[in-house]
Amino acid sequence: MKVVNALGRRKSAVARVYVVAGKGNITINGREIEQYFKTDTLRYIVNQPFALTETTGQFDVKVNVDGGGVKGQAEAIRLGISRALCEVDKEAYRGVLKANGLLTRDAREVERKKPGRPGARKRFQFSKR
Repeated sequence: MKVVNALGRRKSAVARVYVVAGKGNITINGREIEQYFKTDTLRYIVNQPFALTETTGQFDVKVNVDGGGVKGQAEAIRLGISRALCEVDKEAYRGVLKANGLLTRDAREVERKKPGRPGARKRFQFSKR
């Protein structure tokens, strides 16, 4: 199997994912997943596509991720892995991943701060007199 690459984005995080047949090693920015994501929740998010498609331990994953926070990065990696698995075998994996919402890019971004206001939508306290 050749190397399959895909792109995942979430908030301001961008993940470039490279998937190849292997033993299930996940490397993120040159570090193992246990070193990069300390909490079990974030590791669960990254491994979700493999759990749903029942391919845990069949693919090696190399990820370059930058921008955003840890949660956004984990969700960007999840989208990238899901897209890469679809390229590997569309008929087998696409239906399961799509049904669980892992192929949808979450388009929510932080709204910009407006001039003359303390935040994006917040107003200063109104005083009638």
